[in-house]
Amino acid sequence: MIRCLMLTVVLGLAVAGAAWADVPDTAELKPIFNGLDLSGWQTKEPQYWTVADGVLTGLNDDEKKGSMLYTDKAYGDAIFECEVRFSGEIDSGIMMRKPEVQVQIGVSRSLKRDMTCSFYVGGYPEEAQAKRAGELLKEGDWNRLRVQAKGDTFTVWLNGEQVSAFTSEKYDEPGPIGLQIHGGLVMKVEYRDMRAVELP
Repeated sequence: MIRCLMLTVVLGLAVAGAAWADVPDTAELKPIFNGLDLSGWQTKEPQYWTVADGVLTGLNDDEKKGSMLYTDKAYGDAIFECEVRFSGEIDSGIMMRKPEVQVQIGVSRSLKRDMTCSFYVGGYPEEAQAKRAGELLKEGDWNRLRVQAKGDTFTVWLNGEQVSAFTSEKYDEPGPIGLQIHGGLVMKVEYRDMRAVELP
């Protein structure tokens, strides 16, 4: 009985180890932002995106227009990781794949509440909302986000803890990684240490 129980535990740990073995750690992710300029990225509104001291800042103005910043490279199965900092009411997001899957950062324009790390796909599916994110989020300080797109499953970690997941076969085409300034409000969001890796 005890031997069987020990064997079950060992097998369980082996399976868990195998599941995590193909998830790269931070050291394996390659920088996709040089901290100096927007090389490797593109936008139609460069006036809203600036780089200084290794930090990318998205800053809206009194006209409250929106803007998107995209990588030149398209990604299919991939992990994107960054640090993000904001305070007050902002509305930003991280985009992956085509059609776009968005990971919300800040306050939803439609729901009027903070939905950081929840998935937005024309709405916020109940099962894809990050309901514990508020406990982990450090407002006004740097927060580490990791977004993984693998097959039909999208997963988000905030400061080292998984907070949301979304599954759909619809979002299956490679696409650039995007960062958002939402129109309709004056806001500021900062990103740094942006890295990515393609998954086999």
